[in-house]
Amino acid sequence: MTTSARKISYTIPCSTEFRDRVTALADTRRCNVADLARSVLFLLPKAKVGGVPDPGDPDPTDRETTILKSGPSEGRPWRRKPRLQVRLPAGYEVPEVRRALNLALYLSRNERDIYVTDPDQEKIEKQSADKDARDEIERLRAIISVLSFEPLSGGVKSRTDALHVLGFAPAKIPRRDEVRARFRILATVHHPDSNYGDHQRMSQLNAAMEILNLKASSHLS
Repeated sequence: MTTSARKISYTIPCSTEFRDRVTALADTRRCNVADLARSVLFLLPKAKVGGVPDPGDPDPTDRETTILKSGPSEGRPWRRKPRLQVRLPAGYEVPEVRRALNLALYLSRNERDIYVTDPDQEKIEKQSADKDARDEIERLRAIISVLSFEPLSGGVKSRTDALHVLGFAPAKIPRRDEVRARFRILATVHHPDSNYGDHQRMSQLNAAMEILNLKASSHLS
């Protein structure tokens, strides 16, 4: 057996214009103001309701006249803030209820779109995205493997060997800055501490730099 949440009456101060628009919407939908608020508060996440502007309290000059119905001043007119009386379960803040009613007005004028997502669909999409990311990583690993130079079985012995290891054509006479730039790129890939590190290739890169009379270091600056 379930029990309904305890309901209380909320006094929602608001401008006369806002109050009249909300009550007119409720009349049009053949419900009361509380029904409008409940529809939004019960169905939408709190964060989504919180992103809607709060119309706020009425301007100091915006007041309505009511006749007191009890107490020593019974029968006398009283100037007070315009308001809405809304009966809802306990636990809501006044600004939250105002925002919910404001969102109801936005929706009635087609000024807001509400997107409802299926958690299972989100999970499937995430799994698909993760698989795509893994496939891309494997693809990049394959490319690096194909593009990486084949270590020379006898080591780097000549200038031609050095150019081969650094990816230059045998007849190429690269500038010093070109050689250094190429070394930095290859060292990033083949340094033993990297994800694709290879000690033999890194050693031959350093040897190539020595033969070309440049500083040979995996930390070349």
